Amino acid sequence: MPHTRINRLLDQLDELKSRFGSREHHLIERTLARLARQKIPDVDSLIRYHEILLFLSAYPQSGRSSQLAESQLRSFSKRVAALRETQVDLAALDDPEVSGIAGWSVIDSFTYHIVRWLLRRYPSQVNFDWDWFDDSNRLGETWPRFMPLLDEDAFVEANVPYPEWLRLAKGKTKELTWLLGRFAALRKPEREIAELYNSQNLFVNWTPSYRATRTGMRLPVKPRNIFYHPEPLIQRREVSLRDELNQPAPVLKQLSLKQGEAILDLTREASTLRYRELYGFTHGDPRRVLHANIGRGVDIFVMGVPPERRLPLRAYHAAMIFKNGVPVGYFEGLSIFERMESGFNLYYTFRDGETAWLYARVLNIFRHLLGVTVFTLDPYQIGYENEEGIESGAFWFYRKFGFRPTSPELMKVVLNEEKKIASRRGYRTPPRTLRRLAESPMIFELEQTGSGDWDRFQVRNLGLAVQRRMAAMHSSNAENFKSAAVKKLARAIGVRSDGWPNAALSALNDFAVALSLVKDLREWSDAEKRALVSIIRAKSGADESRYLKLMQKHARL
Repeated sequence: MPHTRINRLLDQLDELKSRFGSREHHLIERTLARLARQKIPDVDSLIRYHEILLFLSAYPQSGRSSQLAESQLRSFSKRVAALRETQVDLAALDDPEVSGIAGWSVIDSFTYHIVRWLLRRYPSQVNFDWDWFDDSNRLGETWPRFMPLLDEDAFVEANVPYPEWLRLAKGKTKELTWLLGRFAALRKPEREIAELYNSQNLFVNWTPSYRATRTGMRLPVKPRNIFYHPEPLIQRREVSLRDELNQPAPVLKQLSLKQGEAILDLTREASTLRYRELYGFTHGDPRRVLHANIGRGVDIFVMGVPPERRLPLRAYHAAMIFKNGVPVGYFEGLSIFERMESGFNLYYTFRDGETAWLYARVLNIFRHLLGVTVFTLDPYQIGYENEEGIESGAFWFYRKFGFRPTSPELMKVVLNEEKKIASRRGYRTPPRTLRRLAESPMIFELEQTGSGDWDRFQVRNLGLAVQRRMAAMHSSNAENFKSAAVKKLARAIGVRSDGWPNAALSALNDFAVALSLVKDLREWSDAEKRALVSIIRAKSGADESRYLKLMQKHARL
């Protein structure tokens, strides 16, 4: 079939996926059946075809269209192989927006924890990729500890054949397995081992099996639970964030340890395929994974991190979103008191879906789970040094929900733009203005009391203030500063930490350095001091939701 006719069919299918009715879904089925019989002649058309099929799997209009989409996705390894045989340039398959298609590899300098996880879960699918490696000096500084006499070569010679040294040193063991084993055996804390491995900048090639690719990755869903869309999707104009946040929370069910581990594996697969790494997926706590089915075929899984992985002050939570079993996006929340910094990413393929409704429902879950009522956005989310955010008009997506810039100057620009939009038919905010608007964080406050209280807050400012105090009071010596801060806090609030577990002691250290900025701790009431101790201990509890809710009750803190 000529190239132009293939594109015409893809255009038709792309348009039909957002039109609804019995006639439309019959046309979708007919077009899918026609495309199934055709050879796709170029990589761009193949990618486009793949993404439309994934959308139709997530948002099927009928059982037949769902079956056809899934059937055609299963052919993609063969389609990629057919293009490779014709010497077509397939580099476009490496783009992070579309990477992870069946039949193709992902290659990156993945972190120590992800490489270790890949090796444990998919030992036959991962290997070093020396074609990408270009910094042998890093290896000369580290590998001699694993390979006798390597420093004879590495310290003075040029063009050292490090892969050859590794090939001979490993014996019959797989290269990656042997080297990861050597790092793991170092008598160092895991954090230092990870830092050392990551400094090597080693590239790893992962060629996933079909079920671990974007093409075939699915949350198991029974056929009777598939949600079909015979009617138009929920549009942004139909969603009120304030109303959604005030709706009752969906039922959250805690998964078993085995189920939690399985979900975390899915989240890591979905992220690694896209050359992303989310802290809460890499280090998620399988003992604390919560599941909510919010209807319309959507499953949301919420996870925290174990006590030893917690942030010093903010509570950390992440979420993965599945639509009819297809992973469609993720969420990350960093919370302190009633304020959550929220990061939402719906994968590019699914942005024509029910994005606004999904976002509002995710915030509803966290509003009830954690008690947060103030949601903020980092400038990157809306386009600061992020052209994708500018092109997608992310600023207006959030503004129409009721978010506002925290900068009064930029709020004036917003009001002026809104007047233009209201009075000029077809007016669109220029990219230059969008970039300016993206320079400020945005904020949404559910409660009207205390409006503006969080406008200027950044947790980074606490850290910077602590550095100034350490430099001024303790000659920039971190250990002396921490020790003095803990003693000062213990005296001020009468806390005894004898017998506290390590995670709780770590929380005590973190709070001590932050509270070294507070001058009147001794004047706090006994009740306020006891409540502070409960908050510090809760930081290392089973889940950080209790920590946050205790914080929200402590006005003076």
